[in-house]
Amino acid sequence: MKSQFALAALVTAAGLAAAHASSDDAWKEFARDVEQKCLAAAKGMIEAPKVVVDPFGSEKFGLAIVTGKAKGAKVQISHICVMDKQTKAVELGSELGPDVLKVTLPR
Repeated sequence: MKSQFALAALVTAAGLAAAHASSDDAWKEFARDVEQKCLAAAKGMIEAPKVVVDPFGSEKFGLAIVTGKAKGAKVQISHICVMDKQTKAVELGSELGPDVLKVTLPR
């Protein structure tokens, strides 16, 4: 009985530690990291890019949409941006025009 209680206490403590690791500040830092890396990846393709970050991403990836005016053109474009949470490597999807994806940014 004592060992079951000790195991339950250990599992509870581990859960509390995991919850603490996922604090609001940690998620804000994660979102800033995704935003900065996605902006850097889109630097040569989009003039004055804006980023909308999924605040938590998926289990393995940070997710965002980078949007703005295509360099040297008048059309708005967007790219889906994915950041691997383990390696921090970033990849952009192909260019998506306004006929495929319409992005409205909050003011």
